[in-house]
Parts: sequence; structure tokens; C-alpha cells
Amino acid sequence: MPGATAAFIIASAILTAALSGVFGMAGGLVLMGALALVLPVSAAFVTHGVLQLVANGWRAILHRQHISWPILRSYILASALAAGLLSVIAFTPSQALVFLLLGLVPLLVWLPKNWLHLDAAKAPHALLSGFLVTSLNLTAGVAGPLLDVFFVRTKLSRHQIVATKAATQVFSHLAKILVYGAPLIVAGQTASLPPPWVFALAIPVSMVGTAAGGWVLDRMSDVNFKRWTAWIVTAIGLFYLIQAAHFWS
Repeated sequence: MPGATAAFIIASAILTAALSGVFGMAGGLVLMGALALVLPVSAAFVTHGVLQLVANGWRAILHRQHISWPILRSYILASALAAGLLSVIAFTPSQALVFLLLGLVPLLVWLPKNWLHLDAAKAPHALLSGFLVTSLNLTAGVAGPLLDVFFVRTKLSRHQIVATKAATQVFSHLAKILVYGAPLIVAGQTASLPPPWVFALAIPVSMVGTAAGGWVLDRMSDVNFKRWTAWIVTAIGLFYLIQAAHFWS
């Protein structure tokens, strides 16, 4: 792997981990697009899964006292079901489709609250979120805005939202690693992945970025947290739609 590509991946890891540490989902959206620009789709999915697994796992540990465990248990059950079903289909999206989906996913943050009466604190809704979010994660690479739909009506605080979402995403990204990583191993195509030293550097800097994001989160109000999340992911989505149009032109 060229040194410039490796440096780009490592820099993307720390910057997007910090962004996720603040908003809980925007970082993963940016990182997936960055990886899709420099890696084959399957390798990008696995790399994104590994880095986001660590970033979300570390964020969940940092805020573990705020995790809603009933939501997490229901999510895990449905997430495993989604991963099992999609692994049988063995579908790998094209680079253009990945960017199209990355561009469309953020539009979910603008769904009127009265359209969908979803609340992750309710067990059936938590199960539905686990299945749908993991399914989207396995096709678009990210699903943060969809996950957010299940949290906008909850009475959780911003710390509970970030902590619980981080914990749920640990299992969604684990599913992505297994579904896309196993075929690469079987086909002997692991050379398409970044070398181990890139992960060895990217993982600790992601933790630093996550901690920095948490520092910003502590100084942000609940109102500003929700307002900035919507506008930031929308801007990212518009960029990805332009990128998708470029691939198809």
C-alpha cells in the first residue's frame, strides 16, 4: 500500500473518530466515503468495520454508565438475524452504489417526527432498529441517520444517546467485518486490505479522537447537539450524491 494512502487512512481515522465522539454518527459516514475512495468496496467495508468497531467500542466504554442495556440487548438479537440473512445473499455493492446510498442515508434525519412514532426504548422498536440498521450497514457501509430515527423520540439525554448508539454499532460493525471479511479470506484476497501496521496506528489514534470528541460533547447543549447533527450529516450526504453522479457520468 502506498504511504500516502496509509497516511490518508490514519488521518481519516482520528478526525472521524473525533467527529463521532461529538455527534455519534457523522464520523462513520465521513470515514466510509474516505475509505471507498482509496480501497476496493469489500476492503473498504472491512476496514471501516474494524476502525469503527474500535471507535464505537471505546466510546461505549468511556460513556458506559449511560448505556441503556435493555435497548442494547434487543438490538443485538435483531442485528445477528440481519447479518445471518444478508450473509446468505452475498451481495457486494459497486463503488457508485455505495456513494449513492451514502448520499441518501443522511436524508433520513429530516423525516418529520410525526411520520414515524419510533422509540428505541420500546422493545419491539429496538428489535426493528437492530434489523434495519444492520441491514443498511451491510449495504451502504453506514446507517447512523437511520439509527437516529429510533432515538429522536426517546427521553434519553445526549450522553445516553451517544453511549447507547455506540454500543449498538459495535455489533453492526462486527457483522460487517464477518460478512465481508470472510469471503476475502476464503478467496485469498486479503492483500486488498491495509497492512496490519496501518490498523496498529489507526486504532490508538481513533481512541484519542474519540476522547477529544467526548470533551466537546460535554460542553455542548442538547439543543445544539441535535441541530448541528442534522446539518452536518446533510452536507456530507450532498457531497456523496455529487460523488455518485461523478462515478455514473
